[in-house]
Amino acid sequence: MAEPRRIPGEAGIWVLIGGEMLVFSLFFLIFAYYRSQQPEVFSQSHLMLDRGIGLANTLVLLTSSLFVALGVRRVREGQPGDGTFFRAGLACGAIFAALKAAEYTAKFSHGITPLTNDFFMYYFAFTGIHLVHVLIGSGGLAYLSFVASREPSPSRTMLAECAGLFWHLVDLLWIMLFALFYLAGGSHG
Repeated sequence: MAEPRRIPGEAGIWVLIGGEMLVFSLFFLIFAYYRSQQPEVFSQSHLMLDRGIGLANTLVLLTSSLFVALGVRRVREGQPGDGTFFRAGLACGAIFAALKAAEYTAKFSHGITPLTNDFFMYYFAFTGIHLVHVLIGSGGLAYLSFVASREPSPSRTMLAECAGLFWHLVDLLWIMLFALFYLAGGSHG
């Protein structure tokens, strides 16, 4: 008889994910409101972002989510080697953070700060909050890498699923931020 299907993770992670999605939805609505109030400022500021770095960060996070999903699957199946996938996801998180640091440094070196205008205030605030999420998620992946050699157990599976779900949230939020700032940030209606 097949094992009954269940929702991965535990209820608390889903409450956290729902709360995070609500908060970021409010961020996006606030950004849209101020963009409608200052279309020229937002349009010109949008052009000052490095789409190449934004795209690279998107590809890095999408790749990391693949690694994390493969690691979680190995944990669920009790297969060895899940630590390799979690370390690969962690490495992608480090690359994301390094690219974001390089992008911030370039902006600051050109005199662009959160005080430049509302667009950059939101850009630095929202991408900075996202970067904190990347660091928290990286901590979870580092821990999973550390416990990778342990025997399979329901609690280890639950932990891997919860960390994986959080990491996929980080990825989803970045896709929205990438679209908001790098792709649609200059459009106005």
